[in-house]
Amino acid sequence: ALAAYRGQWVVLEWVNHECPYTKKHYKSVDGRPGNTQAMQRDYAKRVKWLSVVSSAPGKQGFTTAGEADQLTQEKGAAPAAVIRDTTGTLGRLYGARNTPQYAIIDPQGVLRYAGAIDDKPSSKVKDIEGATNYVRAALDAGLAGNPIAVTQTQPYGCDVKY
Repeated sequence: ALAAYRGQWVVLEWVNHECPYTKKHYKSVDGRPGNTQAMQRDYAKRVKWLSVVSSAPGKQGFTTAGEADQLTQEKGAAPAAVIRDTTGTLGRLYGARNTPQYAIIDPQGVLRYAGAIDDKPSSKVKDIEGATNYVRAALDAGLAGNPIAVTQTQPYGCDVKY
């Protein structure tokens, strides 16, 4: 339960390992970790990062627990946990429509950011460079005790497969 993380910053990241938009942010480039893995590592000591798979059985992106763990490991990802939300309960609660999509929750349990990872709605890795990373900006501001300038954006990517 998210209540177990009260007192901590939490990132909920909706993923679908088959989605090209998710793949964009997990792709390693020139031996460097992907965009998402870099963020997970950069914030690991200050944020609980939870990857959420809301794909229903038989739908694109659905994984068993073992498959989810294997895919996470293969990508070099480091979330605190992978949540299999196969009934879509958590996804619907937070209005998750796309993968990737993010929700950032503060230590008091207040939703502080909801939306896209960045302002470049493409599936091309080259578009990460020069993009405004809304997730990093929100976490940096919130962790520093400053107001978060952009609190909601239009998510982009593959539809969540409820």
